[in-house]
Amino acid sequence: MKEAKVLKEFEKSGALLKGHFILSSGLHSPVFLQKALVFMNPKRTARLCKALAAKIEAEVDGPIDAIISPAVGGIIPGYETARYLKAPAMYVEREKGEFVLRRGFPLKKGMRVVMVEDIVTTGLSSRECIQAIRKTGAKVVAAACLIDRSGGKAKVGTKLIALARIDIPTYPADKLPKELAALPAVKPGSRGIA
Repeated sequence: MKEAKVLKEFEKSGALLKGHFILSSGLHSPVFLQKALVFMNPKRTARLCKALAAKIEAEVDGPIDAIISPAVGGIIPGYETARYLKAPAMYVEREKGEFVLRRGFPLKKGMRVVMVEDIVTTGLSSRECIQAIRKTGAKVVAAACLIDRSGGKAKVGTKLIALARIDIPTYPADKLPKELAALPAVKPGSRGIA
């Protein structure tokens, strides 16, 4: 699937929002990708994750024993991508501020894992998820996401396979461009933006 088509899927679902957003990283951006609007459509989600699975298969040598995603945002694309890769889908969740594997998920030492995220901005949650996977003794053979909004700049600690790479600018609060500073800031999760 070409990058333009990936972005078109987000546009068609109303998930490509423009304004002034405070991202979960604390950075500010003129664009927010509301992936929940994409994931509410099973056919759209299946198309995107099938394409991501094909890209993972093309770029990862050897078997994939499991797909692991960070909760909550990565669970749906992780599950759907795992379905196409015929691998079990698991996820890590925060416990005392740190990602851990819970719920009896059977991840064992030496298993070959691909970490699947929804959207990568700074790569922080991906790095934390990968760290949790490595603590089990499993081997992270790659990370993957639907959209790398850093344009390839985010470092996650392993190879990052992205269905689409776009460079959407982000800014610290004290370095906003004038046009962005002039708009009211919205934190996703408020005013109807989940």
